[in-house]
Amino acid sequence: MSKVIKIKKGLNIKMLGTAEKIIKKADQAEYYAVKPTDFTGIRPKLVVKVGDKVKVGTPLFYDKFQPEVQFTAPVSGEVVEINRGERRVILEVVIKADATIEYEEFKVENPKDLTREEIVAILQRSGLWPSIRQRPYSTIANPSDIPKAIHISAFDSAPLAPDMDYVVKDCAECFQKGIDVLSKLTEGTIHLNINADYPASETYTKAKSVQVNKFTGPHPSGNVGIQINKIDPINKGDIVWYTYPQEITAIGRLFEKGIYDATKIIALTGSEVKSPIYYKLISGASIKNLVTGNVNEGEHRYISGNVLTGSKISHDGYVGYYSNQITVIPEGKYYEFFGWATPGFKKHSASRAVFSWLIPGKKFKLDTNFHGGNRAYVMSGEYDKVFPMNIFPVQLIKSIMIEDIDKMEQLGIYEVDEEDFALCEYVCTSKTEVQSIIRTGLDLMRKEMS
Repeated sequence: MSKVIKIKKGLNIKMLGTAEKIIKKADQAEYYAVKPTDFTGIRPKLVVKVGDKVKVGTPLFYDKFQPEVQFTAPVSGEVVEINRGERRVILEVVIKADATIEYEEFKVENPKDLTREEIVAILQRSGLWPSIRQRPYSTIANPSDIPKAIHISAFDSAPLAPDMDYVVKDCAECFQKGIDVLSKLTEGTIHLNINADYPASETYTKAKSVQVNKFTGPHPSGNVGIQINKIDPINKGDIVWYTYPQEITAIGRLFEKGIYDATKIIALTGSEVKSPIYYKLISGASIKNLVTGNVNEGEHRYISGNVLTGSKISHDGYVGYYSNQITVIPEGKYYEFFGWATPGFKKHSASRAVFSWLIPGKKFKLDTNFHGGNRAYVMSGEYDKVFPMNIFPVQLIKSIMIEDIDKMEQLGIYEVDEEDFALCEYVCTSKTEVQSIIRTGLDLMRKEMS
């Protein structure tokens, strides 16, 4: 019988704009993009140029450090733009989609009849290998490693996050086939981590070759890093892989159909969305069709992902490779007279600085305003209230700031990722960008240890 792991520290941020449980097939977008910036730690090398014709599964670029890891087109069409940033860093490879989608074909076989090497090769060629990531560092998994375990976080506890039980309720066969694939990649346990607060989908409860673990408690209980920490913490030298339900179903479809099917279901959420619902679309799609005429008037922030860890995009930007939701909230470009001294009846706070603690069930219309500027970085004790790992968060952050490698190791740098510190950033009295500091530390450790 599965044990229930209770997360006591954390914070649920209740916001307006939860997606209604209706799935609508989105109109096919005109443009799609694959963004190298979605993939931490890679150095992309292009294999296409503007004007090239591609099919679904055609390589667009590969990683210089792991040339066998391909990043492929989610749709067929013509490469129309290769957008670059500073120092000519590749930001997006944009494809204008064909009216009729054509696919590259891959070998279809029962994964149980294939060797580990054959499975890895198929995943790499198809473009689905990046859906498997590793801790430490939260980078794409190295296929030459044998992980001690694979973790699947089957629920998301972030603000306005989609209900993953609802998303995969009709995908039991593909999900199981994806699990069969993963079982050939490790000699350890495949942990399927579900939410104990709600009845789980049969897609999860009937899954074979997995160990089901139940979690309860506030966000970040849905973060895979928290789950790993509570089940089997990572020590120096350990490697753990992780992935998510929609990535597993995509892997299952690959071995069932012999094609890379990049279809996914995302939740369009946020207080500025008129009709927040779920949409079935192809990964990398422009969100223009979803938001045109479907958002309130005013200046908005469009986010691929959730408000704590997502990436800012434009109103016609593209769904990120790992994103399961699009969030639209107001921009916070205004100055507050008296600032923190105002009553703040419409504000949310993790402390008792305003009145939100008196109305725990209220949902708030939050914007991007910082409500203050950068201040001295002080020990306030706020991080400890929302950070459930047995790690000293402030001390770890300070050790990263001074680049003390030994201290970073001693304080648990191998266990963490930016998303695990998102709530620390939200409650930070000093308005410090904690997540970017954690990423700097992880990149430094990866560089020093490689």
